[in-house]
Amino acid sequence: MSARISIARPTGSPSYNSDPHGLSNSRPHPTSGYRTANPDDPLEKIRAFGKTIEDNVEIYTQPLKPHLPALGRFLIVVTFLEDALRIVTQWGDQTWYLQHHRKFPWGISHMFLIINVITMLAGSGAVITKRYTEYAVAGLLAVVVIQGFGYGLIFDLSFFLRNLSVIGGLFMVFSDSMLSRKKAFAGIPTVSENDRKKYFLLAGRVLLIFLFLGFIIQGTWSIARVFVSVIGFVACVMVAIGFKARWSAVFLVLVLSVFNVFANNWWSVHANHPTRDFLKYDFFQTLSIVGGLILLVNMGPGGLSVDEKKKNF
Repeated sequence: MSARISIARPTGSPSYNSDPHGLSNSRPHPTSGYRTANPDDPLEKIRAFGKTIEDNVEIYTQPLKPHLPALGRFLIVVTFLEDALRIVTQWGDQTWYLQHHRKFPWGISHMFLIINVITMLAGSGAVITKRYTEYAVAGLLAVVVIQGFGYGLIFDLSFFLRNLSVIGGLFMVFSDSMLSRKKAFAGIPTVSENDRKKYFLLAGRVLLIFLFLGFIIQGTWSIARVFVSVIGFVACVMVAIGFKARWSAVFLVLVLSVFNVFANNWWSVHANHPTRDFLKYDFFQTLSIVGGLILLVNMGPGGLSVDEKKKNF
């Protein structure tokens, strides 16, 4: 009986349809509406190159990622720790300068320095240990402002740009604390806090790049400086708008670190040389800005960025 029954599919029938009800989820053939990427297209090459760099940054920073927040926070406050140590070790010079050049009355100059030292030590310790971060950031921001007015440097362009970048780093610390608090209370809606975090990350990104802009407009020009300045400026713009922000921040970390070692090498200057303190100040301030960029690498650019908008499309 079974030999007389054919259970095979009909052969040679052009009308046979493997999906008669149209339930399959297969895509049309590329020739019917889909265009394949042209590997010879310059834009495709740039996109592929950027993707390769981004993947490499992600791979090579993976072992360091658990330590990046602590390293970034420490580097951001290292300039405040160095400044507090300088005031203590140069107490006589500091009070003499404030009284004779800034016309501070005796006693007021001492109180000014004591408040600065206590605020910088307490705020730096709180940032490093991640305790009362909001109050610590507010105190360190106040130190940046009152020192600018107290020492009469608020209108100095280099000082102004550097301190804008330091403020950007402090904003990154504040954003990092908000991110940590969100993880600690993951079940509680924090819509307004998320919005604030986005704006602080945006402000921090924009302010961080001012140090590099100061590097571009100052100093003697050479072919190497022009090349680094152009590439660095492009990376700064990418950080500010949040496009490929992570690997742009990595590039700026590398450039600023190399520049800092060679340009602000205070350890090679004699202890009594007048430029030693200025080089040391610039060195530790640059380290603070590098710390802010490291936090940016760890956290990402945030919601108000090109990278985040691209994820939603």
